[in-house]
Amino acid sequence: MNRFALEPLGDSALLVRLGDGIDIATNRSALALAEMLRAAALPGIREIAPAYASVCVHYDIAAFASAAGAASPHQLLADQVGEFAARFLEANAAGTDALVGEAAILEIPVRYGGEFGPDLGDVAAQAGIDEQAVIERHANGNYRVAMLGFMPGFPYLLGLDESLQTPRRASPRTRVPAGSVAIGGAQTGIYPRELPGGWQLIGRTPLVLFDPTREQPALLQPGQRVRFRAIDAGGEFAALTQ
Repeated sequence: MNRFALEPLGDSALLVRLGDGIDIATNRSALALAEMLRAAALPGIREIAPAYASVCVHYDIAAFASAAGAASPHQLLADQVGEFAARFLEANAAGTDALVGEAAILEIPVRYGGEFGPDLGDVAAQAGIDEQAVIERHANGNYRVAMLGFMPGFPYLLGLDESLQTPRRASPRTRVPAGSVAIGGAQTGIYPRELPGGWQLIGRTPLVLFDPTREQPALLQPGQRVRFRAIDAGGEFAALTQ
């Protein structure tokens, strides 16, 4: 990957597109570019949000309008961000390893199956294995948060075992419990609150994924490494919900 594209999103956001697919290498580049832009602390930037293969830069149009003078505020930002993106890609091409570092692994306790994961059997049937094998393969995966989206705190995780990749449900549920651990295609994720959704539910975690009263409301952040750990439905699950 040695090219990028800049696309306007309304009048106060700019998208840096590094690719079009969902793959670990491109996502790591998007996360690393986001870190580089944050470290640059460009004035007037409100938020930098990485996704699978892009980085969205939200900015204060008033701040850039005063700095741009007769020029376009959007073009001023595009020139600055484009310079950083070009420098970043040049560094990667030169083998200087500007990618994100290895973050500490966050363990997510999960009660799999039963009322907590009503689609576990369907995932097992799709994979041609039994439910215990699904649990073991899912819990043994090495995941990384590719992005947050859909709802605040919803993590899209890359690293799912290929044998567990399962299409979304033909009929989405109107209510999915908070903490539900699910599979949707080649991804796994966790519902941060009760929501409608069509992913395959295989378990549930008692951890609170999003709490607006915390200093950092979202428990997981892009680039965070994640491992799942199977727990029982009794003491440990109940204790962690208190």
